Amino acid sequence: MIIAATFVVALGGMVGCASSAKHEGTGEYMDDSVITTKVKAAVLNEPTLKSAEINVETFKGVVQLSGFVNSKQDIDKAISVAKSVKGVTSVKNDMQLK
Repeated sequence: MIIAATFVVALGGMVGCASSAKHEGTGEYMDDSVITTKVKAAVLNEPTLKSAEINVETFKGVVQLSGFVNSKQDIDKAISVAKSVKGVTSVKNDMQLK
C-alpha cells in the first residue's frame, strides 16, 4: 500500500513538471531565452542591419522576428542570421518595411 501511494505521488510530480501546449518546462524556457539572446546579438552584430528595428521572441526553438526594416534585403538577411543561430528550429517573419 505504501509503495502504491509513493508511486502515485511520484507520478503526479512528474506530470506536474511536464511541458504542455500552453506551458513550458523550466529547461525549455531557459533554452528559448538563450536562443533569443543569441539571435538578438547576431542581428545587432550584422553591419547591414544596424539601422533596423528588429524584435526577437522565441517559443520552443521557433524564432519570431518583428519590427521595421528598410528593405526586403534586410528581411532576408535577418532571417538568414536568425537561422544560423544554434538551437533555432525555424524563423517566423513578421517584419515590415518602413
